[in-house]
Amino acid sequence: MEPHGGGSAGGAGHVAEAVCDLVLPCRDEGPALRDLLPRVPSAFAVVVVDNGSRDDTAEVARALGARVVREEVPGYGSAVHAGVEAGTHEFLAVMDGDGSFDPDDLLPLLDDVRSGRADMAVGRRRPAARGVWPWHARAGNRLVVAWLRRRIAMPAHDIAPMRVCRRQALLDLGVEDRRFGYPVELLQKVTLAGWRVREHDVAYHPRAAGTRSKVSGSVRGTVRAARDFYRVLS
Repeated sequence: MEPHGGGSAGGAGHVAEAVCDLVLPCRDEGPALRDLLPRVPSAFAVVVVDNGSRDDTAEVARALGARVVREEVPGYGSAVHAGVEAGTHEFLAVMDGDGSFDPDDLLPLLDDVRSGRADMAVGRRRPAARGVWPWHARAGNRLVVAWLRRRIAMPAHDIAPMRVCRRQALLDLGVEDRRFGYPVELLQKVTLAGWRVREHDVAYHPRAAGTRSKVSGSVRGTVRAARDFYRVLS
């Protein structure tokens, strides 16, 4: 497992030094973005994809210097794909916008890809506190990862909740799922295409107050995601 790398944080609007787009798929994440965006390192130009928010997600993002893209079709994959298409840099990162990850943890992933050590670098969640990762969500993740590792020898141990790669290479993969199955299809295609993948431990924090997970926030949400995973895997 790769060690963490450090880096100084900057605001989401400080894009003069940006070398990588950071796509944040968001739905009702206004409370999280207020704290998250000012901590994004200046290497990243933030693209917030507003996927049907009913709160002030878009307004908060714009006020803090992020570019906002509206995606009307609901679904994690729809939001991510819209952000990828909107990107303008050679490198592209994706991370949840709910405050559960430290954006500084993206820096060693970006360094792996920029240096040529990897075609894609991904994060492996390590809960920072008890109860952060509910049992039903963790169990579902383990089953999917075990299947992928056994079936196609996927090198990762998580479904890449944080990841960096080259934008055009990602588009060329042709990932088609537009729901929760997107990261599973991505990992399948990456593995079968022979991409070199490096994995880093990343701290998994509680979501920002005032937000709720669409997947792990309930057993129902996890079941819905599992159904999408199964559709991709079958």
